[in-house]
Amino acid sequence: MALSNNVIGCINFVAMLLSIPVIGAGIWLAMETDNSCVKILQWPVIILGVLILVVALAGFIGGFWRIPTLLIFYLIAMLILIVLLACLVVFIYMVTIRGSGHMEPSRAYLEYHLDDYSGWLRRRVQSSYKWDRIRSCLSSTTMCAQLNQSYRMAQDFFNAPISPLQSGCCKPPTQCGYTFVNPTYWISPINNVADMDCLQWNNDQTQLCYSCDSCKAGLLANLKKEWRRADIVLLITLVGLIWVYLIGCCAFRNAKTEEIFRKYKQGYADT
Repeated sequence: MALSNNVIGCINFVAMLLSIPVIGAGIWLAMETDNSCVKILQWPVIILGVLILVVALAGFIGGFWRIPTLLIFYLIAMLILIVLLACLVVFIYMVTIRGSGHMEPSRAYLEYHLDDYSGWLRRRVQSSYKWDRIRSCLSSTTMCAQLNQSYRMAQDFFNAPISPLQSGCCKPPTQCGYTFVNPTYWISPINNVADMDCLQWNNDQTQLCYSCDSCKAGLLANLKKEWRRADIVLLITLVGLIWVYLIGCCAFRNAKTEEIFRKYKQGYADT
C-alpha cells in the first residue's frame, strides 16, 4: 500500500508540473496588447491552471501522507477540472475556426473583414460600450507609432509583414485608395464610399481607424492567432492530465485492494 501511495504522490507531482503550462499560457495572453485590452480568455485560463495546481497538491499530500479524504477529493476535483479544460479547448477551437485575411494587389499585408469571424467573437467587440473601452486601450499603445519609425517609404510599408491589428487599426483599407504619406498619414481618397471604414479614417493620431470595422476584425484576427497557440498548449496539457489521472486511479484502486487484502490477512492471522 505504501508503494501505491508513493506512486499516487509522484504522479500528482507530475500533475502539479502540468499546471505550469496552463498558468503560463494565461500569463502570456495577459501580456499581449490585444488580450490585455479585451480581457476575455486570460483569467479563465489562469484560474483553471491555479485550480489544477491546488488539486494536484492535495493529491500529492494525500498520497505521501496516506490521507484518504484528500485522495478522494483529488479524484473527484481533478475529473471536474479535466472536463472543464476539455470544454475550454473545444470552445477556443470552435470560436476561432472562422476568419482569415484577404490579399490585396501589391500588398504584403492582409486586409480583414469583421463578418468573417464567429458571431461570439464579434459580439465581444461590436457593442459600442465594449468597443469604446477597447478602443481607448488600443489607442494608448505604441503599435501604430512603431510603424512610422520602421517604414519611411511607401513600397517598404506595402511590403511589410505588419500584424493584423496594425493593418486594421493604423491605416485605411486598401480599397479606399488613399495616398501614402507615412504609415499613419494618408491623403486624397479615390473611392471613399467603397467601404464605410473609408469615412471613418482620420489622420488624427488618436483617431486613425480605431472606429473602423477593419480595426475590430484585425483585433479578432490577432486574438485568433494567439488563442490558437494557447489552445495547443492547453490540448497537450489536457492529454498529459488524462494520462496522469488514469494512472492515479489505477494506483488508488491498487492501494485500496492492498488495504483490503492486508486487513483480511490480519483477521485470518488473529483467528
